[in-house]
Amino acid sequence: MSAHTGRLGDSDLPPEPAKTASSASDEDTDAEREQVGSPRRFWSVRRAPAVIVALLSLAAVGLLLYDVVSVRAGRPGMGWRRRLADELATRPLDDVWMIVGAAVSMALGLCLVVLAVTPGLRRLLPMRQPTGTRGTGEVRAGLDRRAVALILRDRAVRVSGVESARVDVGRRKIKARARAHFRDLDEVRADLDAALGEAVATLGLARRPTLTVHVRRPKKG
Repeated sequence: MSAHTGRLGDSDLPPEPAKTASSASDEDTDAEREQVGSPRRFWSVRRAPAVIVALLSLAAVGLLLYDVVSVRAGRPGMGWRRRLADELATRPLDDVWMIVGAAVSMALGLCLVVLAVTPGLRRLLPMRQPTGTRGTGEVRAGLDRRAVALILRDRAVRVSGVESARVDVGRRKIKARARAHFRDLDEVRADLDAALGEAVATLGLARRPTLTVHVRRPKKG
């Protein structure tokens, strides 16, 4: 599932668990939950490519089957098939059209292989699966990267001195760019890095992305 991509604030972030000094076992349990193996990425059903390939294959096979049945019934074969057979029999392998056709076929086949072996759904970031609760192993959750960007951007503009912010969320990296109209840039950068790091930690992502923060002054004029 993916998170709603509306404007989100602090209330949308999951609350942090309270820490107590009297229970060391609770901290051990939390540490174990942080070290849970990352779940696999979500796989796309890829309906559009599957439908296109199925329709093209059905059309080609149907047309070829119709021509074969016509020939078996005593009728002459279609002109395009006779011409294609003659061209393939007479053209040399180093012919330009033979090379172009082979390259196009190879590119289409490579695209299909890539679609078959890659998960897709890059916009979803898998979340950690909790341990110690029965039945949670069958539940998989994910956050939309646009929703994560909105959460982090809202957290960034609340840092003192930040005029505006832009956050780009990738599968492995998060880049935050902010404009500071007052305060020292190093202080704003440190506060922004701490605030965004805390926000990322509360999201419960299975693989915590690397956070990069850039702060600069707005352009004059």
